[in-house]
Amino acid sequence: MSESPKPPFRLAVIPVTPFRQNASILFQDETKLGTVVDPGGDIEQILTAVDKLEVTIKNIVITHGHIDHAGGATDLKEILQARYDRPVPVEGPHKDDQFIMDEIPITAMRFGITGARPLTPDRYLTEGETVSIAGLDFEVLHCPGHSPGSLVYVERNAAFVLVGDVLFQGSVGRTDFPYGDHAALIQSIKNKLFPLGDSVAFLPGHGNMSTIGAERSGNPYVK
Repeated sequence: MSESPKPPFRLAVIPVTPFRQNASILFQDETKLGTVVDPGGDIEQILTAVDKLEVTIKNIVITHGHIDHAGGATDLKEILQARYDRPVPVEGPHKDDQFIMDEIPITAMRFGITGARPLTPDRYLTEGETVSIAGLDFEVLHCPGHSPGSLVYVERNAAFVLVGDVLFQGSVGRTDFPYGDHAALIQSIKNKLFPLGDSVAFLPGHGNMSTIGAERSGNPYVK
């Protein structure tokens, strides 16, 4: 009897902030080296999960600049750098979201969130590049609409995508911000995500995981 291939990484999801945003830790079982994606806040919860999993974090990756995805990244970076006595770079999103990250403290005040700090990544990302997540090279796709600099990260061998707030189970990202663009968002989904294939699974920024095929056939926003 043949065994199913072992996934190339493990995934732990930690809902954070009042927005219940899916912060995640992706890591290798053998090496215990990993990446935190979208640490929007509640850094203590993320660190508790890191310690429980016995993971060493190599980098932090951001899908887009909204507070619930990027609001805790500066603090987390500083804590981990002090812990490991080495750089823990923040990578992503696209530079077009820098103005949103600059305004994180102002946005935080509107929602009664304290302690959120601006973020300037160590490296902006653009489509066509790759970024290391859990030691694997994830492809970068630029998917604007929800925000100008929204990125998604694709691991084709694992048939897995981190989509941020571009696509959800049964829904799509909000575009009612001054810089939102619903038409651009739908084009991002249809032209960038759908071609990845129906069997590809994705983790959204909020809510449950789904597959490209399930959303292609059943999501009313992209029918």
